[in-house]
Amino acid sequence: MVASARDDNVSYFSLLRCAGRCRTTSLSKVLNIGPSPAFLIELDAVDLSVDGRDILRGISLATDARRLGILGRNGSGKTTLARVLAGLQKPTGGRVRIAGIDVVRDRRGALGAVGILFQNPDHQIIFPTVGEEISFGLAQMGMIKSEVRNHVAQTLARFGKLAWLEAAIHQLSQGQRQLVCLMAVLAMNPKVIILDEPFAGLDIPTAMHLSRVLAHANCTLVHITHDPRVIALYDHALWIEGGAIAMQGPAAQVAQAFETAMIELGERDDLTDLTG
Repeated sequence: MVASARDDNVSYFSLLRCAGRCRTTSLSKVLNIGPSPAFLIELDAVDLSVDGRDILRGISLATDARRLGILGRNGSGKTTLARVLAGLQKPTGGRVRIAGIDVVRDRRGALGAVGILFQNPDHQIIFPTVGEEISFGLAQMGMIKSEVRNHVAQTLARFGKLAWLEAAIHQLSQGQRQLVCLMAVLAMNPKVIILDEPFAGLDIPTAMHLSRVLAHANCTLVHITHDPRVIALYDHALWIEGGAIAMQGPAAQVAQAFETAMIELGERDDLTDLTG
């Protein structure tokens, strides 16, 4: 992983603030992504180098899959790829387009195209209250205050959490804070939501509840994980190894191949290839 947890928070905040400075005349224009793209998610020869070290190498993908899995071991580059997909990290080479939007060049358009849910909600939350947290992204998209208030209320009501409007986020549990992050992302109605192992550290009931919420989300999910079982029933998957695509195709096939390779690796006596 290239960026620190603190970088996640700063980058996400910067993305929203940058988008907010790119004013348009109406919300309809904010959400207008122009001509229909060839594919919902397009990566064209994406490279990323940091301090002379290749982190991502020649990542290409064109898919309309509703459920996309990205598999990889620790340090494989999958989390960095998630940040690139969300427009939080600029690739050294290549291009990333979500719903026809160049997520690096068009920050405001990116807000309506792609959202991200980090592993740790504290790396994403910016404001002290739930209402403020959900409001911020909407305001940066160009909504006027009355629209923002209505949209926040509708989002909270959808989850049965109207009482949380003025709630102090620091008093919520980790699972509740993760739900706040999810509500904030869903409120912006993105075409794609990137999930960077968002259930790590949550208890089983909380993880199951959030999984059900996401399963009914009317958008494409891109799930970053090291666990092949999580994405085995998805439509399409990538296996990332050493910053490059080791395999891509139907998720069940990729998950099986990845699991077999990891079991074989774990059965070796040589410990030099262990990553964590």
